[in-house]
Amino acid sequence: MKKALSGILPVAPTPFHADGKVDEDGMRRVIDCMIDQGVDAICILANYSEQFLLSDEERALLMRLSLEHAAGRVPIIVTISHFWTDLVVRRAKDAESMGAAMVMMMPPYHGAALQAAPQGIFEHFQAVNDAISIPIMVQDAPLSGVNLTIDLLARMARELENVSYFKIECPFAADKLAALIDAAGDHIDGPFDGEEAVTLLADLDAGATGTMTSAMFPEKIGPIVTEYLAGNNEAALEHWKLCLPLINHENRQCGLRAAKTVFMEGGVIASDYVRHPLKPMSQRTRDRLLSLARDLDVLALKWGK
Repeated sequence: MKKALSGILPVAPTPFHADGKVDEDGMRRVIDCMIDQGVDAICILANYSEQFLLSDEERALLMRLSLEHAAGRVPIIVTISHFWTDLVVRRAKDAESMGAAMVMMMPPYHGAALQAAPQGIFEHFQAVNDAISIPIMVQDAPLSGVNLTIDLLARMARELENVSYFKIECPFAADKLAALIDAAGDHIDGPFDGEEAVTLLADLDAGATGTMTSAMFPEKIGPIVTEYLAGNNEAALEHWKLCLPLINHENRQCGLRAAKTVFMEGGVIASDYVRHPLKPMSQRTRDRLLSLARDLDVLALKWGK
């Protein structure tokens, strides 16, 4: 990429048929809908894509399908996280060869007690850095249980040329973003937040230049970022106030199921099936979700109708 990515880079949900099989046509429609939402890039195969419930064959299929269907209309970020360094390197090479603009990866972890030492984490990212020439986004998320210190993150930014984007979605994300920018700002092209943008305004105050949310309503969240970066803080705050009830409901009550349910309601996909052991949300939670989404006139609710 010639220009650093900023703005809103949402995660694409992985649609399944009601029998649990991957819905290939639904995946194409997800990509089309997200482009119509005005996203700055699309991330696939992430945690909110149910990447931990996909086979290797399904991952390869979805990566190829998404990159081919996007056809350069927006940059595609491919998540490649895995505990085994050699497999992550292989995934990174495959993503680059198929046209990915960036890869995203978490530190190696497997459960709460199986993690790498700081030097092992550095070497994990170093191996990917040395194997590809596209940017790498570090995902610092509570899911891993790994404490990525500012010193380690800054070292990766300074010493690994392609490690230039950081998605910080841990507790007190704003303070960590600010500290990381202070430590290695010249080596960071994209300080981002995540977690459905639930801390977005504070993270923008700390220096974030974008957010990676779900795909549910980026056309409403994106203006928070663009207005803020343009210096229109009051406009950003007004957009934030409008979006916050739905952001909060998604983050605290729904999780990855929210985008799929809204997409199904709007005819983008045929089913909001999530793979076992995940369970569908309660009718109570679903009703509140759709009510809040209708109040905001979310694009996905009418995209396929």
